[in-house]
Amino acid sequence: QYQVAESGGGLVQPGGSLRLSCAASGFKLDTYDVGWFRQAPGKEREGVACINEVGDTINYGDSVKGRFTISKDNEKNMAYLQMNSLHPGDTAEYHCAIVLGCRPSYMPGISDVSEIVFWGQGTQVTVSS
Repeated sequence: QYQVAESGGGLVQPGGSLRLSCAASGFKLDTYDVGWFRQAPGKEREGVACINEVGDTINYGDSVKGRFTISKDNEKNMAYLQMNSLHPGDTAEYHCAIVLGCRPSYMPGISDVSEIVFWGQGTQVTVSS
């Protein structure tokens, strides 16, 4: 069974950092693009970052550029999202997903939801003092 599972969320103060992990099971992550998405109550799904299968193509949403870093470790079958300088606007449920077509200027899964192959149950990130 193909699955991804997120972990690493929690409560953090403004200015703090968190590292989210995405564990893939049932398939090899080195043949798939990975995306991170977030959704806050009452807001639309937002594309946070994506990385291609070999890790040499990355794209970030405008609101996280310079603060978040996406990475993959294909040997461990893991993907990560390092989040720095967090602020309350980053509060949301974060989902890791297998996506189609990560490109430097294109975040899959936003204009075309079929580009999200599947995603995990999510991990909650709350930024508050």
